[in-house]
Amino acid sequence: MHGPIAVIGGAGRLGALVTSRLAEAGERVRVVSRHPERGTPPPPGVAPWQADVRYADTLGPALRGCAAVVFSVEPGTADSGPDSPETTVYSGVRNVLTAAAEYARRPRFVLVSQIFVTRREHPMNAYGRLLDWRLRGEDAVRDSGLAYTVVRPGWLTDDGGAGAGVRLEQGDRGDGWVSRASVAEACVRALGSPAATRRTFEVYNEPGPAPADWEPLFRALAPDPLLALRP
Repeated sequence: MHGPIAVIGGAGRLGALVTSRLAEAGERVRVVSRHPERGTPPPPGVAPWQADVRYADTLGPALRGCAAVVFSVEPGTADSGPDSPETTVYSGVRNVLTAAAEYARRPRFVLVSQIFVTRREHPMNAYGRLLDWRLRGEDAVRDSGLAYTVVRPGWLTDDGGAGAGVRLEQGDRGDGWVSRASVAEACVRALGSPAATRRTFEVYNEPGPAPADWEPLFRALAPDPLLALRP
């Protein structure tokens, strides 16, 4: 990337893995978090930035000059207020997009969402309308005019028990487990792949080795339809 990469939520479990992979690849990374001192310590040379997606006026310095953004923020489950999904993964996404338009350089944008966002009847939607707000955050990214990828992880795990193989799906019809390491790899690979641009996909693990080359997986995906044409 020709500029820093901001990992929003980079002090969290998934964000820290994204940060580490980017640093290993030689990228300049900014860990952007409400409390960067409380999370996983960043790798040497990675800059921590204190900012809060819930408050747009805190984001400008962290995003200034960035060439890419990875948004990986815990949604919260309150029905309203600062720890609600509406505030964190809808308004928070919009705040980051607004700050990116003003301070960054039309950044490549990777949003970490989740499976089941189109299944409003699922029990998870009882927690602050989590799925509804996740989907609206996705749509804000799709409507931003930026080059983007939306990654929808399955049920997250740290142990890789489902295997190291990776399966990408579309349509939000599947189910399954995926390691945080595989999701982090999907985010990092998508940042550098034109084939992953304007794509939304679910990611799961399956038996087998981890893919050495993600490009065939990305090339098999269909581009997102225009929002105006979505049912």
